[in-house]
Amino acid sequence: MTTEILPLDREGICPAARQVPSPNHDARPDGDTVRVVVVHNISLPPGQFGGDDIERLFTNRIDPAAAPGYDELARLRVSAHFLIRRDGELVQFVPTEQRAWHAGVSHWCGRERCNDFSVGIELEGSDFAPFEAAQYARLLALLRGLAERYPLAAIVGHSEIAPDRKTDPGPFFDWAQVHAALPQLRPA
Repeated sequence: MTTEILPLDREGICPAARQVPSPNHDARPDGDTVRVVVVHNISLPPGQFGGDDIERLFTNRIDPAAAPGYDELARLRVSAHFLIRRDGELVQFVPTEQRAWHAGVSHWCGRERCNDFSVGIELEGSDFAPFEAAQYARLLALLRGLAERYPLAAIVGHSEIAPDRKTDPGPFFDWAQVHAALPQLRPA
């Protein structure tokens, strides 16, 4: 098992990531720091991989006529800190020192507004297909870098912090692999 670590700089930029800045972020509340990592899945159009629609969504450039449902997506102002493509490419939209808009209405361990104290990582995927080995390798390396920088308490799925609204990362996400590599990040 590899123990690669992807470090972050002082602003929370990962030099190993391709930078695609999103305008959809703001400052974390005073005194808040990253305590939780939230894992999501995303594919645009749904169930299709590749293409640049995810990057377009997170940078407010999605074409509302490009696919069914995109008219609704074009009105959203959302982002994540990172996206891990199917081939393991890491894309960063928001520095981790900033609050990305990924969790929506959410709660964890009695606290609401998980965006205030979390990092959001999107895996290119869906609830209906396994993730790729390259994605897990990149995710584990990134999690190690985040754990070196922040006092992380857990890694959770979007479904755990918004159970009435979300199902991701879905039934194909291999939690056992993640927890075996990073046992200190089991959910509370």
